[in-house]
Amino acid sequence: MSPQAGGVLGVFDTLDSAVDAVERLRAAGHRRITAYSPMPSHDLEHALHRPQSGVRMFTLVGGLTGTATGFALPVWTSLDWPLITGGKPIISLPAFVIIAFELTILFGALSTVAGLFILARLPNRKPLVVYDPAFSAGAFGVHIDIGGDGAEAVRRTMREAGAVEVR
Repeated sequence: MSPQAGGVLGVFDTLDSAVDAVERLRAAGHRRITAYSPMPSHDLEHALHRPQSGVRMFTLVGGLTGTATGFALPVWTSLDWPLITGGKPIISLPAFVIIAFELTILFGALSTVAGLFILARLPNRKPLVVYDPAFSAGAFGVHIDIGGDGAEAVRRTMREAGAVEVR
């Protein structure tokens, strides 16, 4: 594994020691912390204090746009080419609900995928240089993006929290 530029990586055997390291680093004022885990862990997520994802707002806006489009398109089409059949009104909203529903689902799904790509900054062309294959085999990793004078204090904090290896 190539050395990471501008950061400190700690390898931990247990989840508790990794959570302890993250909590100590956050208490010290560090915010650019990345955690690696072989399995999903709510304790690690809570320790990182990550905000909720904004993808749901993309879904909401896409769904509402789809609903508006689903009603506007048939209304505009009916007004542009009016067919009076049996004395029924030209614009009959109950008949347009199906189109509005389908476009709500379509626009919501497409905007969710677009929001995922935008907020996750995908595709990521920079290689991930701090990942260690041991993180998939049972070890936990905590990486903090720091350089200079603060790096030694971060290394000391990780060792005190129980890091097996600090790079």
